[in-house]
Amino acid sequence: MKRKPIIAVVGRPNVGKSTFVNRLVGRRQSIVDDMPGVTRDRIYFDVEWQNKQFTVIDTGGIVPGDEDDIMLSIYDQAKIACSEADKIIFIVDGVTGATPVDTDIANILRQSGKPVYLAVNKVDSHNQISMLGDFYSLALGDPIAISALHGSGGVGDLLEEVTSDFEEDEEVEEENEVKIAIVGRPNAGKSSIVNALLGEKRVIVSDISGTTRDSIDSKLVYNDQSFTIIDTAGIRKKAKVDYGVEKFAVDRAIRSIKECDVAVLVIDATETVEGISDQDKKIASIITEAGKGMVIAINKWDLIEDKKSNTINKFSEKLAHEIPFLDYVPKIFISAVTHQRLNQIFTKVIEVQQERTKRIATGLLNKVVNEAYALNPPQTIRNKRLKIMYTTQASIAPPTFVFFVNSEDLIKDHYKRYMENKLREAFGFSGTPIRLAVRERSEKKK
Repeated sequence: MKRKPIIAVVGRPNVGKSTFVNRLVGRRQSIVDDMPGVTRDRIYFDVEWQNKQFTVIDTGGIVPGDEDDIMLSIYDQAKIACSEADKIIFIVDGVTGATPVDTDIANILRQSGKPVYLAVNKVDSHNQISMLGDFYSLALGDPIAISALHGSGGVGDLLEEVTSDFEEDEEVEEENEVKIAIVGRPNAGKSSIVNALLGEKRVIVSDISGTTRDSIDSKLVYNDQSFTIIDTAGIRKKAKVDYGVEKFAVDRAIRSIKECDVAVLVIDATETVEGISDQDKKIASIITEAGKGMVIAINKWDLIEDKKSNTINKFSEKLAHEIPFLDYVPKIFISAVTHQRLNQIFTKVIEVQQERTKRIATGLLNKVVNEAYALNPPQTIRNKRLKIMYTTQASIAPPTFVFFVNSEDLIKDHYKRYMENKLREAFGFSGTPIRLAVRERSEKKK
């Protein structure tokens, strides 16, 4: 499959890069806020414009020479994005005019050797066109006036020029790709895991809780299997989430769970001495309710002291006691720092994805259900007993089974749980939730 052209969107903080990207994507994907530095990592989006498909990289604001650790990381991320890109859109602020930082960035971009397109943002009317003259000093050719917020015609003119040599798309075949969301509470080591899996400094890692604000997609291939890995913002309790940027980040993390195939729930091994937190349990419930596969990764295992041959077994028993409702979920003990058992994430995710897309032959399914019913028939209710006449698998991802019964009122939740356990005993379904639906069907003969 032919690679899509890549366009990097760069500029200093708060010039409207994410607003511009959101305009291209057609929905609010990047976090937009008046506070400089909201976008910290490089974030990839697929865009289609006039039958041309390409990938846009939204980057953090560049401040060359800034000594702050986070700002230096943003600068590094932007440089990596430019090296990956085929073309660069350099966005500047038409209201403030050309600044010394813009000049420094322009000098850096010229050294990249990539085609650079200068977009002057916040030009909302023809009366403001005179603002363009200030930007010829950057020596990047003719500036193009745009209004990312209002989507004025200049955005189209810019895209026309940038994509002029892009080929119109033919039919693109779908890849057999597995989407993994790396989720968990803040500072559990999610970004470190992503960076270790990718073998590059893909997302910013810091000891500061809440460093990752956007959900970030990265693609890679492991053992001939394609993956998209999504690093998400840490999910905190609602009471501890400030309204605005952080709330939107948490919403994006939850949405990433809904869009993935398998979620890897990262738990900090050093913080589980007192037990699994309620928030970890809540995140697991979000994954289960969304019908997604799950792998639990106990991270920072290298920091557990006095490990013995049975330490993992004891820890596993503790997890089984505290989260018995997740006994079907595979658990791995890893270290993002030492890379201990890190590749097990891929093997377990593949196993779980296979389980959540598994189909059971109807005859075999009914045999198992009938045997389970005979082994433990339900109690009568008002002199009526539940009869399961037929069972079929309605769908996959997650596996969903429909029980045709004589009366929906006669099948209780505890009996559904019993049937779910019997299906798991017979068919596995490791790491995936199971859905059981009930339909009432008349017993009258045709």
